[in-house]
Amino acid sequence: MGKKQINVRVDQDEYNVIAERAAAAGMDVSEYARRVLADEGNDLRHRFLGAGEYFAQEWGPHFAERFGHPAPEAKDDTQGRAA
Repeated sequence: MGKKQINVRVDQDEYNVIAERAAAAGMDVSEYARRVLADEGNDLRHRFLGAGEYFAQEWGPHFAERFGHPAPEAKDDTQGRAA
């Protein structure tokens, strides 16, 4: 399967942020953008993040009570729950 090309226009401020993050990751802008887009399309990553959010909402208050740190208020939202 051949490679496809995607052209995306960003303003100068957006480009500067992307370029800074790419440099911090040791990549050029194209490689960094390719990695970000690939990560965004990764279903396993999204499921992992959803499960992490659910865990934090469900168990965060218990950890806060046990370890003395304030817990963020839980959202009354079940969209982030993992199946």
